Amino acid sequence: MRLSPDAPYCASCLARPPAFARTVAAFDYEAPADTLIRQIKTQLRLSAAPVLARLLAHAVWSEPLPQARLLLVPVPASRASLRRRGLNPAAEIARSLAALLDWPLLRGALRRRRETPRQTTLGRRARQQGAQGVFHCRADLSGRHVGLVDDVMTTASTADAAARALLAAGAASVTVLVAARTPPAA
Repeated sequence: MRLSPDAPYCASCLARPPAFARTVAAFDYEAPADTLIRQIKTQLRLSAAPVLARLLAHAVWSEPLPQARLLLVPVPASRASLRRRGLNPAAEIARSLAALLDWPLLRGALRRRRETPRQTTLGRRARQQGAQGVFHCRADLSGRHVGLVDDVMTTASTADAAARALLAAGAASVTVLVAARTPPAA
């Protein structure tokens, strides 16, 4: 069951509020739209990135943000994912999104401290534990409003860990921008 529009958090987020201020998603991670995600992640179709970015840009335009422009920072892929795919879907979406919105893009500022297991094999608790402290930010983000870009948000564990690293680097706020989001339960 979907959260009602006036419900700001799902039950899990009420128990442990996330570090990010809000999330903007282009679509729910379910058929038929999930095909676009599979195209970039498993079929390595780079042409899906601009399509996903355009869908995400439309979601941003329909949900105006308090800040006029965000500094876009993509979630870094693991080394294993980069070797397997040869690309970082989040970075490719962020590149196209920056061009569409005319927002600045900061690549390489967010880094992984360690490698983590593939998220698809893990449950909510394991994802939360594995993501804690996994990211650090090498840039000074003092006072900047950041748009953290990712392809899919499932449990928000990755987004939360990345947002904490961005806030520790001085970001004033973090808004998560994802192409697809697993529909939260009420």
